[in-house]
Amino acid sequence: MTNTIHTNSRRIVIFDTTLRDGEQSPGASMNLAEKMEVAQALLALGVDVIEAGFPIASPGDFEAVSEIARSVRGAQICGLARCRDADIDRAWEALRHAEQPRIHVFLATSAIHREFKLKMDKDGIICHAVAGVKRAAGYCPNVEFSPEDAARTEPDFLCRVVEAAIAAGATTVNIPDTVGYATPSHMHHVIQTLCNRVPNIDKAVISVHCHNDLGMAVANSLAAVEAGAGQIECTINGLGERAGNCSLEEVIMALRTRSDFYHAHTNVNTKRLVPTSRLVANVTGIQVQRNKAIVGRNAFAHEAGIHQDGMLKERTTYEIMRPEDVGFATTELVLGKHSGSAALASRIKALGYSLGKEQIQQIFEMFKVLADKKKEIYDADIAALIEQEIRQVPELWSFVSYNITSGTGQIPSVHLRLRRGPSEVSTDVVGGDGPVDAVFLAIENLTGISVVCKDFNVHSVTVGKDAQGEVMVQIEHNGRMYRGRGVSTDSVEASAKAFLNAVNKIAATSSVGVPPASPN
Repeated sequence: MTNTIHTNSRRIVIFDTTLRDGEQSPGASMNLAEKMEVAQALLALGVDVIEAGFPIASPGDFEAVSEIARSVRGAQICGLARCRDADIDRAWEALRHAEQPRIHVFLATSAIHREFKLKMDKDGIICHAVAGVKRAAGYCPNVEFSPEDAARTEPDFLCRVVEAAIAAGATTVNIPDTVGYATPSHMHHVIQTLCNRVPNIDKAVISVHCHNDLGMAVANSLAAVEAGAGQIECTINGLGERAGNCSLEEVIMALRTRSDFYHAHTNVNTKRLVPTSRLVANVTGIQVQRNKAIVGRNAFAHEAGIHQDGMLKERTTYEIMRPEDVGFATTELVLGKHSGSAALASRIKALGYSLGKEQIQQIFEMFKVLADKKKEIYDADIAALIEQEIRQVPELWSFVSYNITSGTGQIPSVHLRLRRGPSEVSTDVVGGDGPVDAVFLAIENLTGISVVCKDFNVHSVTVGKDAQGEVMVQIEHNGRMYRGRGVSTDSVEASAKAFLNAVNKIAATSSVGVPPASPN
């Protein structure tokens, strides 16, 4: 095994579409501030192209693409558009202030799309594709064209469309497996056919955009590279429509770990993979599975005795990558209540976070409180505290305490105390389907904000009976969705904090929320 870049290695362009296709995952929508935070993280990660959104899709998408285009320097900023004049004009309006703008136009080409969606024949498809590319090229020289559902398009017709698009000004031609239908040998054959039969193919970069419906998005993307593709479109944590897209972290580490086979490399800073994965998971509320390759909690965990014995003798017996190379610590850090701020600051830096002195001090104070509750503080505990601190919204309401009486066949009764500004308020509520529901009802009663809870998820941050519980909630208020997150060794307290986090987001964007009652 080697991670050495060979002399004949070619660089693969990494096109990240987390903010566009990734955000299309049900429940993964982000607000402007969250998109800006993810965009900056992608820049730090070292991706070449950031597809910031679909500008004509909504005013929010347009605003996000515009702001990212103005603010993010050091990567190409891309906006998606159909091969329609209004789409392309809107995309350029959003991208015009970008340092390195790219317009990405697409048009379906497969027989099933031509017949049932577009009602258009082959000549009509080529005519529209050429017109779209030419209009985009009139705005900027960096134009990408995607024949949607290319993996199910007849090879002869696909070659015609790609040749025409390049002749019209496309500098990148992206071959999407839109419905995740391809297999690695199929995708390899498609790319190889384009390389062999399109006379002007050397004038453009071949890209692939693979979906994961059959679980082969990463394998198909790697097969495309093997056949000659020079760009991979992917997302953090594999987010995207339906089963998602090619996972950025997986395809990056496959190229790095097997550079001896693929003879290809990227500019991605792999040590930023885990921090970026955590950021996207917390922003979207979609957590990665424990056994997910590269960034899952168990990716570098060994429990079997034979494996542990091998690891003690020689790490490479059971690890083909080093955990430090993707952003994990080499070993789990164990800190306790006697640890100082210097040790904590060192570990925060090692985990890939860049915090100011005031933020570190706030984390240290939270750490001390947690250390009084837990015997051992793990890296995941520290990461949870950091994520809770740096992503908190202005707290109109904050949690103070609760007292609850509940049991089988018994209607819960809760006494809840919250703080608003310098004052404390409290309420007594009898009702709910259980202790968590009772606390939610009490929060609604105190804040005057009525919501519908759409999703509630709780999982442990680390291991052991004293592990912190992390709660993610999604609530609806006046037709809009809000996400909240809370962490505590007490799962009911974590639930209250998550619910309050979401309620504070509502309060920050509207005038709802009753004035505080007299302090108790």
